[in-house]
Amino acid sequence: MTSLTNATILVIGATGGIGQSLCAALQEAGATVIGTSRDAATFSSLATTTSSQRILDLADGDSIAAFLDDIEADGVVLNGIIVAAGVVGFGNAVDVPAAGFDRMMAINATGPIHLLSALSPIVGKSGDGFVVTLSGMIAETPMAGLSAYSASKAALHAFSVAAGREFRRIGVRFIDARPGHTESGLATRALFGEAPNFGAGLTTEAVAARIVAAIVNDEKDLPSSTFV
Repeated sequence: MTSLTNATILVIGATGGIGQSLCAALQEAGATVIGTSRDAATFSSLATTTSSQRILDLADGDSIAAFLDDIEADGVVLNGIIVAAGVVGFGNAVDVPAAGFDRMMAINATGPIHLLSALSPIVGKSGDGFVVTLSGMIAETPMAGLSAYSASKAALHAFSVAAGREFRRIGVRFIDARPGHTESGLATRALFGEAPNFGAGLTTEAVAARIVAAIVNDEKDLPSSTFV
């Protein structure tokens, strides 16, 4: 069992639907939560569920570098990291705008990969740290009309699986969570294209509760079948 009491957890993308629910669930479990957002104007929405807030734009290399410098300079001790940030886009591959695809890959894959590669040794100092990525069911079952999004999430999933083996030796447990469609509002903020009718999805509270339970119970993977 992993206790979250007094643990310091970094939630990347804390102002999103799942991110906000994760912050609330972690705080209720006794954790101290640091939340990130691309825009300081949204920090007020995190006032009751995080102890501090920091600027981080996963699509901006300078922002990532500044964030990492600040974490190191401040001597922040992290027991865990959850990557809840993400963007989506819709449409067939031939219709996907190059700029939109590049931004999606940066936010969903390359940004988190760069960040987690740098921060995982810090998490390892606790001796029983963890990292959670949310690649989603789309990483298991790529979909036509979502080829670009599928690629970005599959990349994150592959990194989590492989890096999890690498960082296990320094005491960092990687968990990749792959919930199905969740009513997070993400589909209404697509980078490009129009969302199909997905039907009713999971609630953000249910997804957050399942992830927190997996952390506490020392689980190592959360396939789509574990979310109901």
